[in-house]
Amino acid sequence: MASYHLSVKTIKRSAGRTATAAGAYRAGERIECQREGRIHDYTRKQGIEETFIVAPENAPAWAQDRSKLWNEAEAIETRRNSVTAREWELALPSEISDEDRSQITRQFAEELVSRYGVAVDVAIHAPHREGDQRNHHAHVLTSTRKLEPEGFTAKTRVLDSAKTGGVEIEQMRGVWAELQNRALERVGEAERVDHRSLEKQREAAQERGDTLSAEELDRDPELKLGPAANSMERREKAAAEREGREYKPVTERGAVVHAARQARAAFREMRERVEIAREIYGVERDAGQGRVSAGLTALRAATSKGRVTDDVREQLARITDRGQDRGGQSDEEQAGGRNYARDRLKEIMDKDAGRDGQAAVHKLDGHSDPELGEETGREERKPSVNERLKDVLNKPREKLEIEDGRDKEKDQEVENDREIDREIDRDPGLSH
Repeated sequence: MASYHLSVKTIKRSAGRTATAAGAYRAGERIECQREGRIHDYTRKQGIEETFIVAPENAPAWAQDRSKLWNEAEAIETRRNSVTAREWELALPSEISDEDRSQITRQFAEELVSRYGVAVDVAIHAPHREGDQRNHHAHVLTSTRKLEPEGFTAKTRVLDSAKTGGVEIEQMRGVWAELQNRALERVGEAERVDHRSLEKQREAAQERGDTLSAEELDRDPELKLGPAANSMERREKAAAEREGREYKPVTERGAVVHAARQARAAFREMRERVEIAREIYGVERDAGQGRVSAGLTALRAATSKGRVTDDVREQLARITDRGQDRGGQSDEEQAGGRNYARDRLKEIMDKDAGRDGQAAVHKLDGHSDPELGEETGREERKPSVNERLKDVLNKPREKLEIEDGRDKEKDQEVENDREIDREIDRDPGLSH
């Protein structure tokens, strides 16, 4: 699943860091820091897939020399607490190719150059061999001064200011999201990333009436593990896989992250089942099935988690097969799936009914008169779809099948009565 990550950090002398060391480490090269007289040699570093430098068109030729570039960036700063470089860390989509990842990273670097006039040094890294193999990422190191024909000049104060820095970074976050989404669309991926906070995404989902998405986004941001805890958890996962046992987090932070990921996975599973139930129910009703039959079929579909393919009828035939073909699931799994789908479908129907106010209830109940709502007794009107499905979802499977047969008998009796009425209307010798 595509996920969004963009973070911005500064390379500060006050923290004991230098632009020369940062450039050497991320690119896996050997750079001698002329200001400190130290050599930073990371030529043995692995996992570096590609490196390149993007500079303004009128920049001096030495800007393409990584060692010269970052030594000049260090030399131009004279204060002990100077910020000599800025790092943009990007997560790259695993769903696209290496070439596409390189392309969108270069486009992002070119946008930084165009917007701020800085030099940009890019290093694309492969996933760590012991970590998540989807973790493609890039380190984008930028100067903190504009690079012009005479060299480094004015500071990029628009990024340093408390008033404008956050706004600028948020806009660049949007640029990075757009570049990723275009790349995902080109390769036919349905997944998209969103640079907005969870709160803003949830508010947008509520405004467009997407209850399920709003519920899924109603959570805290995932806790960041940090290098030490992340390394410990990776080793434990690898050990658990080798020994064929269940992975159990070994750190407190790891346990929190693991629980959050399990909860999100469970919600996605639940959402898929509910969407399947809704889809199957609609198809069955369109095909002329009664509400009870359609509801029962929808629950079976959610339990088996079958996807509707191009041949919907063939799919439904497999789902509604009374031959007890359970697809290899045990009785406990079947019962658990039924209860899970039943409870969730009830909850979603209740929320959908209340989402748009009383009008939604009237529409679901088939009323045009707003006076007919929940206060009207069931004996004064026909039970609504919502009420009947609630009854269905709260009854054992055996009773459902019996009542389904009874409904068919009642439908046949009604049809017979209508046929008699039609015969009376056609006979001029009879009056009533």
